[in-house]
Amino acid sequence: MSCRVLIIDDSSFVRKLLTEVFSKDPAIEVVGAARDPFEARDLIKRLNPDVLTLDVEMPRMDGLTFLSNLMRLRPMPVVMVSSLTSAGADATMAALQLGAIDFVSKPSLDLSAGLHAMGEELIAKVKNAARANVSAHAERAPRTNLEKVKALQTTDRLIAIGASTGGTEAIADVLATMPPDAPAIVIAQHIPEMFSAHFAARLNRDTNLVVREASDGAPLLTGHAYVAPGGKHLRVQRSGLKYFCAIGDDEPENRHRPSVDVLFESVASNVGHNAVAMLLTGMGADGAAGLLTVKQSGAATIVQDKETSVVWGMPGEAVKRGAACEVLPLPKIGPRALHLATRGAKSAA
Repeated sequence: MSCRVLIIDDSSFVRKLLTEVFSKDPAIEVVGAARDPFEARDLIKRLNPDVLTLDVEMPRMDGLTFLSNLMRLRPMPVVMVSSLTSAGADATMAALQLGAIDFVSKPSLDLSAGLHAMGEELIAKVKNAARANVSAHAERAPRTNLEKVKALQTTDRLIAIGASTGGTEAIADVLATMPPDAPAIVIAQHIPEMFSAHFAARLNRDTNLVVREASDGAPLLTGHAYVAPGGKHLRVQRSGLKYFCAIGDDEPENRHRPSVDVLFESVASNVGHNAVAMLLTGMGADGAAGLLTVKQSGAATIVQDKETSVVWGMPGEAVKRGAACEVLPLPKIGPRALHLATRGAKSAA
């Protein structure tokens, strides 16, 4: 079964390159290419594509405005293809919040060679988007930015989160339910370098927590959340009764760095039953083995259900392996994790 793709980019050169890349896979059919959202709107109606690739900066209507209108009027899978710049990273994070399934960064040098070199990634993300549960983005909890408590005490309980495709929004929803004095939270989201800092900044702005990109040696504090840097592993280390972030650039695990398995295994070893771990939406199997290790250490484990996951790859694999104490819809995960963390993970048994 072929995946029908519509390319939206104001550059004719980029449209040509993306068409060449996708045409290498017999399971993908490029049904059209549009230079701006107005042209795209007509092509969507006429061609009924399965997936859109969308640039941010375009004439007449920018990509974010178009995406917002699209998700309101005709929700469908969208993969952002945007520039790897500071402004581009901010726009990409906004696009994920609006409902885009995933993103790819355009190479800044030698566009032709760069896009062809990342062809497998582009093809995989478009195919994955075609199978994604777009309706999982439809109902989102309101996010308030209440006064934050700059807690200074170290945490005794810990919440660990792992996610991939669709995870930026799922994580934002979970963190939106947390009070300013929640236990420390560590996060491994599959995300490239540069984007992780922007993701953390957005979470810091939109939640009651103090959210930072994790740095090596940073103490884990109550009311704080720590996002693994793109391209780096995040581990939890322990010294006495205190927990710290450890950042490493050792080899990728399950082809990912940061890897959810790496984070979860460190949580199992150093936190044990004082932790609550959750595995959210994502493609592949990263995190499933680590979640089982966390469960075996005596901690509570939660997996996002299929109905609210954009992609039920990682969560589904965790369920197959018996790693989940509970399988819950996304809106219930944050409150349940908080309840388990504040009462002690052993109460989940």
